[in-house]
Amino acid sequence: MNCIIVDDEPLARAEMRSLITETSKIDILGEFSNAPSALDFLKDNDVDLIFLDIEMPMVTGLEFAEMLPKRSLIIFTTAYSQYALKSYELEAVDYLLKPIDPERLQKAIDKAVLYTELLSKETVKNTIESNTTDFLLIKAERRFYKVNIADIKFIEGLKDYVVLHVKQQKLITAMNLKTIHQKLSGETFLRVSKSYVVNISYIDSFDNHNIYIEDSEIPIGEVYKADFFSKYTEGFLNSDL
Repeated sequence: MNCIIVDDEPLARAEMRSLITETSKIDILGEFSNAPSALDFLKDNDVDLIFLDIEMPMVTGLEFAEMLPKRSLIIFTTAYSQYALKSYELEAVDYLLKPIDPERLQKAIDKAVLYTELLSKETVKNTIESNTTDFLLIKAERRFYKVNIADIKFIEGLKDYVVLHVKQQKLITAMNLKTIHQKLSGETFLRVSKSYVVNISYIDSFDNHNIYIEDSEIPIGEVYKADFFSKYTEGFLNSDL
């Protein structure tokens, strides 16, 4: 797996390069101080993962992300927390706040590596073949997987695919989030943002901005917030969370 670093601050680029080298075996193909120079590089080079700052001159990281080919995965790196929800709407792999914690970076890289492997599978374009009220049949990796609906913890939209986070594994299939959500119970599976559907049975905790399922932090979109609170538990719409 390879990556590039895009950040207008030289010290931030140096720190990110050091952290990546210490925590992973990812090849760093280049470093760029602005989005246009990175875009030029991408025209002639295949890049798996982009570590992308947000507040940059000329073109912001968010604007740059919208120009990128769908095959490129993004991990945003920024000192500003207010862009988190927007980053997930752009289907970023993760969102890291500076100063970046090495363990948090490792978790983000592991996620990107996993998705790269899943997306590279020859059979990833196979989709859900059939379903009943109890399970879905997912065709992936040259065979069918029987996925009990009750075992699905949450579903994540990723580019042109969805990732099913099941109890014992993760499966990826070519389908948009809206389509798969329509196959599931609207009372148990709630759409909580542009990129996530959650099984409320697995929610460990939540606040006004995020849902926590085991070690996963799932953002709640503003458009979906009222519906989530009203369906999940009464009384939270007027809470002080």
